Amino acid sequence: MKAGVIAVAAAMAAGASAGHAGRRHAHEALHVERGLLLTTGKAAEPTCGCTTIYTTITGEGTLIFPSSTPTYAANTTTASSTSIYVPPTTSSTSTPPPTSSTCPPATVPTPLATTCSTTGVYTIPATTVTITESTTVCAATGTKIPSGTHTAGGVTTTVTGSTTVTCPYASTGTSEGVVTSTILTTTYVCPSAGTYTIAPLTTTCETETFWVYPTPASYAPGTYTQAEVVTTITETDYVVFCPYTSPAPVKPSTTYAPAPVYTTSAAPKATTSKSSSSGGSSGGQLGTSGNQWAITYSPYENSGACKAAGDVMSDIKIIAGKGFSSVRVYSTDCSGLVNIGAACEAYGLKMIIGIFISETGISGASDQVSEIVSWGKWELVELIAIGNECVFSGYATASELASFISSCKSTFSSAGYSGPCTTTEPLNIWQENVDVLCEVVDVVGCNIHPFFNGDITASEAGSFVASQLAIVDKLCSGKYGVNLETGWPSFGTCNGVACPGTSEQATAVKAISDAAGGKSVMFSYTDDYWKEPGAFGCEQSWGAIQLFG
Repeated sequence: MKAGVIAVAAAMAAGASAGHAGRRHAHEALHVERGLLLTTGKAAEPTCGCTTIYTTITGEGTLIFPSSTPTYAANTTTASSTSIYVPPTTSSTSTPPPTSSTCPPATVPTPLATTCSTTGVYTIPATTVTITESTTVCAATGTKIPSGTHTAGGVTTTVTGSTTVTCPYASTGTSEGVVTSTILTTTYVCPSAGTYTIAPLTTTCETETFWVYPTPASYAPGTYTQAEVVTTITETDYVVFCPYTSPAPVKPSTTYAPAPVYTTSAAPKATTSKSSSSGGSSGGQLGTSGNQWAITYSPYENSGACKAAGDVMSDIKIIAGKGFSSVRVYSTDCSGLVNIGAACEAYGLKMIIGIFISETGISGASDQVSEIVSWGKWELVELIAIGNECVFSGYATASELASFISSCKSTFSSAGYSGPCTTTEPLNIWQENVDVLCEVVDVVGCNIHPFFNGDITASEAGSFVASQLAIVDKLCSGKYGVNLETGWPSFGTCNGVACPGTSEQATAVKAISDAAGGKSVMFSYTDDYWKEPGAFGCEQSWGAIQLFG
């Protein structure tokens, strides 16, 4: 492995530390912060204002479970962890008129981050980079954080006993206003079994802001390409991430699936299949006849720690008070069935419970089946979702998932459950696997996210969801569809004409509710700061409970 040292321009420091001064609400400061300081006075001449910031973020707005809380280990080399102060900023700069600009290409295989200082249509040219040997370079990632002192970054490892770990880690230094990110190597002795984060970074901020910090990124030899991107920027100082792709990249320790391409093409001919005998809906369809049904809920603190039972009870009380009749839970984590179940029972809500299939595959989900059976509050459950986009994410094949669904349904039926079971995948995955999946589900569960279709604006989100649901309804003979995850982010960067923002979120969520709210599960209860920002910097910013009631 070869260590790489990359100097990042001073604009990165500003992007890492400053909140967007012109945002409509502080709540909107999510994902890839538009965080460069704005100037006052006459608007600048139309320029691209491109700054390269290296990152390894990819992925769709969906649920990602945090690992157990790590133990932070001190760095044992002479290079110490870096503490970065993030100052608050304000500005009264008005938005300049749209311009059309072209940005220069990148020269390294880390995803290209382009800072667009003015509004307008930007063209980011296609770029190809070839590397001849395995290389570790200094990339960047980031997250929105509230005021206070925070720890992130470093290298996380899990050991089963006393172990000496030697690994690369990312460090930063500032000289004359230029932030330099460097790959160093450290050796740490893990004294006992556990999860350790070696050489983490810390930051302190006085207001909610977006923190960008360095992280190691490894690349195998090969040719990496980044396709041309044309995007419309509606606010100043946006950062647009354009990832490179390669036929054989080094697999990172944490991956985010690329956003699916949702299509409005005609559905394939529905297959005729027998309904599974191990479960099924006992009369009526799921959902409501109105414009509101369910919302997703994850029992995590901003840090990723589990919420206390009392906090869960308070959250579910709010959900009930906002008019929802059901709560979708993705897994059994954090005593979720017990705590969320007790709260739903107290406030008269139903539950859509789930089995989350991660990178450990089908075998890694078996304990959740046992936990659900042991809990056994079937009277609260209106649907069980077995897997959440696990085929799309590559964690299981459609055949493996179908076999697991059949096994789960048999187990749940034997334990006294007589309600419906399904799985959730994007529409294109369903269309490709109707012959395999239709046979084993009782209803067709689809995640329909209009934001990840770059041709859909916030105002068009409702009609898009409704049109996709109409296709889902026809996928499996005799079985109807439900939209088990949908919404719009309040912060991030534009995906074509799909732009995040607080007003855009309000527009999109209302449109979805009006068009298909009775058959849709809104994503999600609150912003999820325990996640990585993900593609378009929007992973943390889907909280929507404030838009109801």
